[in-house]
Amino acid sequence: MKAQELREMTNEDLQQTLADTSKRLFELRVQAQAERLDAPSEIRRSRRLIARIKTIQTQRDAAEAAEAVEAE
Repeated sequence: MKAQELREMTNEDLQQTLADTSKRLFELRVQAQAERLDAPSEIRRSRRLIARIKTIQTQRDAAEAAEAVEAE
């Protein structure tokens, strides 16, 4: 998923995607310890997606805080 697609999502959608991706990453890590993964690159993709989502959430929080300060 690209950053632009994530930016178009609502906060609730982002939170749900983050939860799903975190769960998937956990499952991949368990599978990697128990057996060989078919696609080891999936772990890296999941980690990067989580980082993108958290970055967008942080940017949105900072923008909201800036708006709140300006409104005062």
